[in-house]
Amino acid sequence: MVTSPSVSVPRLVVAAPASGSGKTTVATGLMAAFAARGLAVSPHKVGPDYIDPGYHALATGRPGRNLDAYLCGPELIAPLFLHGARGCDLAVVEGVMGLYDGAAGEGELASTAHVAKVLRAPVVLVVDASSQSRSVAALVHGFASFDPEVRIGGVILNKVGSDRHEELLREALDSSGVPVLGVLRRAAAVDVPSRHLGLVPVAERAAQAVDAVGSMAALVSAGCDLDALERLARAAGPLPEGSAPWTPGTGKPTSRAPRVAVAGGAAFTFSYAEHTELLEAAGAEVVVFDPLRDEELPEGTAGLVIGGGFPEVYAAELSANERLRKSVAELALGGAPVAAECAGLLYLCRELDGRPMCGVLDATARMGERLTLGYRDAVAVSDSALAAAGTRLRGHEFHRTVVEPGAGAEPAWGMRAPERRVEGFVQRGVHASYLHTHWAAEPGVARRFVERCRTS
Repeated sequence: MVTSPSVSVPRLVVAAPASGSGKTTVATGLMAAFAARGLAVSPHKVGPDYIDPGYHALATGRPGRNLDAYLCGPELIAPLFLHGARGCDLAVVEGVMGLYDGAAGEGELASTAHVAKVLRAPVVLVVDASSQSRSVAALVHGFASFDPEVRIGGVILNKVGSDRHEELLREALDSSGVPVLGVLRRAAAVDVPSRHLGLVPVAERAAQAVDAVGSMAALVSAGCDLDALERLARAAGPLPEGSAPWTPGTGKPTSRAPRVAVAGGAAFTFSYAEHTELLEAAGAEVVVFDPLRDEELPEGTAGLVIGGGFPEVYAAELSANERLRKSVAELALGGAPVAAECAGLLYLCRELDGRPMCGVLDATARMGERLTLGYRDAVAVSDSALAAAGTRLRGHEFHRTVVEPGAGAEPAWGMRAPERRVEGFVQRGVHASYLHTHWAAEPGVARRFVERCRTS
């Protein structure tokens, strides 16, 4: 029986003591295993990660959705969760980093523990047991007792080496009060290749990704007590009183729906599902195109959204598609609204790693040595197609590239934290920046963009 999007959606949060413990394997495997049982599973990811939700979508057949208490605010966590869980029987939320790791200098804000508390959801702790035996009891006890408001409902032991190793771990945990809900052996089949910014996205390895998700499901199904995990999810209880699903709203009735082209394909995989929903609710017709394959923008394009991804990996192919580069430049230089984040910013530059790009911005981009990573508190310093000057948004930076600006553009954002600086470009209808933002935090961004598309 399908559960309505009420305040009692069965749910689990999959967390770990640290990154690299196996959260993605367990969470994705659980999603796929529950889906194979005929359950409609709602997939979620704590934090700003764009890549893991792609694997979640493969596992469940539903869009992977992010729950980020920094980008969207804690007050939107339950509504966004309920929006994603419409029509589902059960939800699985994959955590980020270690259970109690949140935004730097902000205490518990945006940590997995914070989101679990907001959702009143039990936590399943995934422990990499590969180099320990009795010490696992001390580790689990510490995590279970650190915050009494966080309910550790069970532990899944990952990378267990042998039957004897499993026996020692179970003995150690017998008196911990935290049940062992699964034991997983080391398995190369579930490994997903990584590179400089994390896992390789699904769009870049579709067939292999399907196989990897299948292997995760098989591993979890064989090694975990799915019945006990489902019972734990159903014991989550009600969400806070007054919780209701988030909605993107409804657009103003109009005879003209401006066509907004959204970049997709392997080079541009970073996008939140709510962005398209907000654009459509604001009255736009959204059409996805692939800059690696399509030689022209969709006919009648009135505005362009280019999200994040890995253009540096595909710089040669993007550069070789000269017809599309010229089409993008003509649209942007003609004053049409263009919103570009991170990878989109690089694509609009004159060149990337020496290869010609669209040339919309008088700037060059190249791979750098240093990773720029972290949450940002920003304010719009220039009026643009996205935001009026003074609009405050929180965002996230995650890149290894460097942009060297030329002239002819105003900055997009003034960063307030962790250091004060200006960043990005506003030029004609173009708003281009490294900053990833979640428009659900400020729906007026999408409405303003669509209105500019309608009137430009």
